[in-house]
Amino acid sequence: MRYLTIALSKGRLTDLSIELLEEAGIDCSELKKNTRKLILTDEKNRIRFFLAKPSDVPTYVEYGAADIGIVGRDTLLEEGRNLYEVLDLGFSACKMCVAGPKELDGNMDSLTITRVATKYPEIAKEYFRHKRRESVEIIKLNGSVELAPLVGLSEVIVDLVETGRTLKENGLVILDVIADISARMIVNRVSMKMESERISRIIKNLRSCIEKRNEMKAGINI
Repeated sequence: MRYLTIALSKGRLTDLSIELLEEAGIDCSELKKNTRKLILTDEKNRIRFFLAKPSDVPTYVEYGAADIGIVGRDTLLEEGRNLYEVLDLGFSACKMCVAGPKELDGNMDSLTITRVATKYPEIAKEYFRHKRRESVEIIKLNGSVELAPLVGLSEVIVDLVETGRTLKENGLVILDVIADISARMIVNRVSMKMESERISRIIKNLRSCIEKRNEMKAGINI
């Protein structure tokens, strides 16, 4: 039986991904060790893991270097890779939004936007071209996108919003929500056919864990 390979996103999704995989019966003990090894294994379940930059995870999965990946939906929308998105894992939830100064709130439809600053140029392009049918200049930034409207670089921004606190502290508001974002499980198209039984079992176990988590949350909120 060959190894199934899972690509995990480095950063904020790593620990949450490991936690959920362990709940689903996958041994991630090697992943939690302080090691320089690039490929780690769960010998019992014949699973290999590696950590990759989030934007690289869909590439590894599309080309079959990984059978399965865990990555944020923001990365999937931005990368536009040819793969299966099979499961919403329910953690790292936030929203992809258009945001700008308070005075634009409620005036989006009457406003002519010429420049948009963002870390997500493809998502911004898709939104303005297809939803708003506007031709805008997209300015790619890598740092604090919220700064752009404050210094006149752009009228609005497209960015992830979790609590909205950073926007509020800088006099910005959400003008429109483009998409709900959370961690997703993705699968290579060929792997889904060749390893259907094993991958389906992992999906089923993860789904069961997510449902239990949701039931517990619902119970706490009653």
